[in-house]
Amino acid sequence: MMETPYFERPLFSFDQGRFRRDLAQADGKIIPLFKNALNAANVQLDTRFDEGEDIRSLIYERAQIIDCILHYAWYQFSWSDQVSLIAVGGYGRGELHPKSDIDLLLLMEQDNPQDLESAQSLLLLLWDIGLDIGHSVRTLEQCIEIAREDITVATNLLECRTIVGSERPCLQLQKLTQPENMWPADRFFAAKKAEQLARHHKYANTEYNLEPNVKNAPGGLRDIQTIAWVAKRYFGVRTLNQLAGKDFFTEEEFALLQSGEEFLWKVRYGLHKIAGRPEERLLFDYQRELAKEFGYKDSDSNLAVEQFMHRYYRVVLSLAELNDVLLNFLDEAVLNHNGQALITPINERFQLRDNYIETTHNAVFLQEPSALLEIFVIMGNNPDINGVRPETIRLLREHRDLIDDHFRNDPKNTQLFVDLLKCKHALVTQLKRMKRYNILGRYLPEFGDIIGQMQHDLFHIYTVDAHTLSVVKNMRELRYPESREKFPVAYECMQQLPKPELLYMAGLYHDIAKGRGGDHSKLGAVDAYQFCLRHGLKNHEARLVSWLVEKHLLMSSVSQKQDISDPDVIHQFAAEMGDRVHLDYLYALTVADINATNPTLWTTWRASLMRQLYTETRRALRRGLENPIDRQDLIAETQDAALQLLLADGYAKDSIEALWSYLHEDYFLRENAKEIAWQSSSIIDHNSTADLILVRETTSRKHEGATEIFIRTRDRSNVFAAVATTLDGLNLSIQDARIYNTERGGYTIDTFYVLDENNQPIKDDPKFREHIKQELQQELAQVDNYSDIISRRVPRRLKSFAIPTRTSISNDINTNTTLLEVISPDRPGLLALIARIFLKFNIQLSNAKITTLGERVEDIFFITDEDGEPLSDPDLCQALQSEICKQLDQQVEVSH
Repeated sequence: MMETPYFERPLFSFDQGRFRRDLAQADGKIIPLFKNALNAANVQLDTRFDEGEDIRSLIYERAQIIDCILHYAWYQFSWSDQVSLIAVGGYGRGELHPKSDIDLLLLMEQDNPQDLESAQSLLLLLWDIGLDIGHSVRTLEQCIEIAREDITVATNLLECRTIVGSERPCLQLQKLTQPENMWPADRFFAAKKAEQLARHHKYANTEYNLEPNVKNAPGGLRDIQTIAWVAKRYFGVRTLNQLAGKDFFTEEEFALLQSGEEFLWKVRYGLHKIAGRPEERLLFDYQRELAKEFGYKDSDSNLAVEQFMHRYYRVVLSLAELNDVLLNFLDEAVLNHNGQALITPINERFQLRDNYIETTHNAVFLQEPSALLEIFVIMGNNPDINGVRPETIRLLREHRDLIDDHFRNDPKNTQLFVDLLKCKHALVTQLKRMKRYNILGRYLPEFGDIIGQMQHDLFHIYTVDAHTLSVVKNMRELRYPESREKFPVAYECMQQLPKPELLYMAGLYHDIAKGRGGDHSKLGAVDAYQFCLRHGLKNHEARLVSWLVEKHLLMSSVSQKQDISDPDVIHQFAAEMGDRVHLDYLYALTVADINATNPTLWTTWRASLMRQLYTETRRALRRGLENPIDRQDLIAETQDAALQLLLADGYAKDSIEALWSYLHEDYFLRENAKEIAWQSSSIIDHNSTADLILVRETTSRKHEGATEIFIRTRDRSNVFAAVATTLDGLNLSIQDARIYNTERGGYTIDTFYVLDENNQPIKDDPKFREHIKQELQQELAQVDNYSDIISRRVPRRLKSFAIPTRTSISNDINTNTTLLEVISPDRPGLLALIARIFLKFNIQLSNAKITTLGERVEDIFFITDEDGEPLSDPDLCQALQSEICKQLDQQVEVSH
């Protein structure tokens, strides 16, 4: 067939006249021509994107260029007048992103061998020239049959259009797929709503995934498309613009839909361009690149990538809110238009319509602005209310600008907010609704500032606002008996709190100052104090809430980074608490915070440390801060208790005392009597100079939740490096390391508490435990000719967070050691590498507190010089820190 000109108007990225001339002279060698035309168009479109051209022009023009290419490709073959090439899906709407599939339907009125042969040749040509096509070849009858059964196919056909060929098949298809013939509006809506619910569930029903899916996650492009599909089906229109005047959405809502779509289109275009493939996930590496593409720069308080993602999350949150409103509106219009509503009055402002709350008239919020808060208090006190009617959600959104400083300071409104925090039912559900409808962010502007605020790390897996509401949710759940088994101490604390609402206030404000720069705990404490005074709390209550915000990281830090078997540490922490009430509030806040930051952080090991700190602190408070435990008395008591256990098992007192004479008093301060008795009996029974290695589930309640590895070996410089390397190779992570070098005799007695790769103790697996012992024995046997540091690949996600290693160093009078803190991305072999650096500087390790927070470590090493003294040379300290930073950062760079 003769080729015919396509678009009359010019396409800036495709010179049709030149292409036709070249095609006429190609002498059959057409593939390079098509390829060159596509490549030239892509380069020009990408350049225009980089220069900031309107995204809609680029997306539509790309589709038009492909239309044009397909047109010329079609006319390379012979066709009957009963076949057409049809665009479906997004391409059917005339939209096409750089790497998106080109969805095509080759539609025949009936089977025709010649058309089928031409179709096969056409598809081969399209693949050869490099087009990513999704295709189907069907008769009209086949198409109708499949569409009738498959909602996805029916949806794709909703926006079909003819590219080239006969118009007749497409017109017939559009007619036969109308609501009166298949998928009437109510069935179509129910199916699309169920489809969306399943899709949202896949993404944990949150807009705030760390690496969100631009297309499919809540608030993404698919949500916009779902609104469009359902509305078009119900109202019988082809485009959203045709919905004007049908009271489906307001001008403001339509503008929000358009601007949100344009932003996500720009993100998706950039994502495809950077990834070089149809990537829909905003992976960490791409987030950084897109932040640059969008012109963001690092500031003193926020990274460029955090600023970019902040905007992204706020956009998808607003789109999720709009999706909620419009689909609820259609739900009523499409599914519930025939039934007789049951109206139940609440007060003069609100009523229930079929258990959904609504205003009694459209001027309620204008006449009584306090009703903007009252509606959520009513829902918080009535668990039978299913939600808010869409028209009332619209009224909330239209009148939320009434929330100004006068509104925030009105005693009636402050009391309503306090009443909300005292609600017995679904407090967090109401707070989430308030956030979604942008009531909470307006009433508490400081909360509004953290909506969508992310932290670019793998430790905080939620944005600050999502994390904050999750903290409050965890606090609420700690009240219920179901939480008693997993959080026994926190459950008891919650039962004792005199005013739980004070805890919720602290939860709302504990991270409120994130992203401002400076110490967010101190800045947030000021905000919390002002909030409390504004809301009519007594001064001592305001001080408690402010104190909780300022100290919200303290308990976690002390339990994980300090030696909580040291009575001086406990006494100092108890002095910070002052009384049992402060301790109970802080414990509940800390447990809720850790579990809301990243659920994987709450291991049985971390729980045991927290419980030990809480229990010992309670004991200290009960005893009285004026009566601290004497270290020597504690050592004597522990030794006597261990001695009695050993004597009862038949061990000779002389043998016990001879062994203990080699041990430093720190050993008896940090270990309990049962642990000392077990280790001592094992050493006496071993009665050999050979290495003694024992692996068991810890029996100490202080250290439950980890597996204990006990090693007695000759004291050599490489022991810690050898053990760390071996355990790392076995995918075991060290949580705590206790290193005791004997004062005489040349041995080291070390205890390591480890977890497996799933942060769990080693299961009761005798073979694996024996394997651990054998591996350690082999490594220790060659420790004098020590092997290189183990090297495994750094995980992809970790590479995106190659933050520089930070160190700090100070001397600790209590332990007579130097404290070295190392904060760095976690990676295989880290402890072994640090141990080798200690060797290089002749540093002795006496203790280590290993803290892994997501993919970041914050490790504390208690070290001395080769004479067992704290480090006193400033140059040595500086050189040690520089070497650690250099080698750890270099290791990550090499892994990239």
